[in-house]
Amino acid sequence: MLMTKNITDLAKEVLDIEASSILRLKNGIGANFERAINLLYACKGRVIVTGMGKSGLIGKKIAATLSSTGTPSYFLHPAESTHGDSGIITREDVIIAISNSGETQELLNLLPLIKRFGVTLIGLTGGLNSTLSKSSDVYLDISVEKEACPLNKAPTASTTATLAMGDALAVCLLEKRGFSEEDFLIFHPSGKLGKGFLYSVEELMITGEKLPIAKEDDKFADVIELISEKKLGMAIITDKTGVMTGVLTDGDIRRTLIKHHNIEKLTVNEVMTINPKTISPKELAAKALNLMEKYSITALAISDENKIPVGVVHIHDLLKAGVA
Repeated sequence: MLMTKNITDLAKEVLDIEASSILRLKNGIGANFERAINLLYACKGRVIVTGMGKSGLIGKKIAATLSSTGTPSYFLHPAESTHGDSGIITREDVIIAISNSGETQELLNLLPLIKRFGVTLIGLTGGLNSTLSKSSDVYLDISVEKEACPLNKAPTASTTATLAMGDALAVCLLEKRGFSEEDFLIFHPSGKLGKGFLYSVEELMITGEKLPIAKEDDKFADVIELISEKKLGMAIITDKTGVMTGVLTDGDIRRTLIKHHNIEKLTVNEVMTINPKTISPKELAAKALNLMEKYSITALAISDENKIPVGVVHIHDLLKAGVA
């Protein structure tokens, strides 16, 4: 059969249908969604995701996303569940059952066990008057006006909408749990997501003789020479006891040269930046990078709990280590 539409036009039409299907879900976000979030948040066991066929494939991704964002989750194949695999279900679990029609028989075969154990059931379905929706403690509407498939048969827009709803659940749970960037990185130590992110600041900082450290009463011109020698674009300034009191940056130098025609008598404490941004050597390098990007800093001073400088971390070293 010959194509009746231009291939690029058809591709754009598919994307338009799927995009509108996702946006349509927003109309259904309300009390049911909040209740689903509260049930998942209160779950003392695991979240068991189940679905057949294409819904099952989407369910696997939802389970994986939940697990990686702080909600322990597992995918259960509904056909296998009635042949012994349902033994993984406990009374403390919450089940997310996915069926566009709400009448998938393999899924419905699980209902007697769910009801017998009193397991909380959240249905993701487009069949709002279906057996699944009526059997669920709460159901979420994932219905679509039509599939992106020209035959309106192959699950396309409906699976995309389901995936988006799963992401909405996972992200809201992440926020409700106060799941941090550090928590996320612990679950992603490998691959591009985790590459370099688990470095601590002390693993990447510059220390020892390479540090540009000067005293408050040092001459401004001498500290400029120190910065040029150490090649970090800044110097750490300390008082007589060794406590860090400021930094001198390239920006400070430029501003000083514009303001002062004679720098011969200037001491560095007259022109340095006081109360500079610092970070503990025990913090994650990712946090240092976030701080540097937020305040447009290329080199960040590292101090211990007594405000004694112990190192400098440079943005170039963070980028080389994959902390980006």
